[in-house]
Amino acid sequence: MNPTTPPAPAPDAGTGRHPRAFVAPLVSTLLTLPVAAVAFFFVGPAPMACDSCGGEVSDRFDASYDLAFPVFGFGLVVALVVLLSAWALPWQRRNAAARVWLAVIAPAAAVFDFIVFHGLVDWP
Repeated sequence: MNPTTPPAPAPDAGTGRHPRAFVAPLVSTLLTLPVAAVAFFFVGPAPMACDSCGGEVSDRFDASYDLAFPVFGFGLVVALVVLLSAWALPWQRRNAAARVWLAVIAPAAAVFDFIVFHGLVDWP
């Protein structure tokens, strides 16, 4: 080493490409999409729960379902946006924590969305 040459700068750990950046969004995708599909499978035919209801009970159920279903749809959109955000973050080491958090939040948002739907509906 020549004493007049300055040492090479150390690579910045935050700007390097993360080699396994796809793992968290991939696992989240493999969890979120089936959870959302199963939730939609149970939410879609929910109006049949009150087919034999009549009068006031049916009116309360229909009114609550008419509010809860759009809320459920919006919640699924939120879960999808969070999942896409996990994929869209730049694959650099400095974004690893944010990517993992978004990947964890996406399936949790789908489950939370189903719980909110179930709580909003006035079941017979």
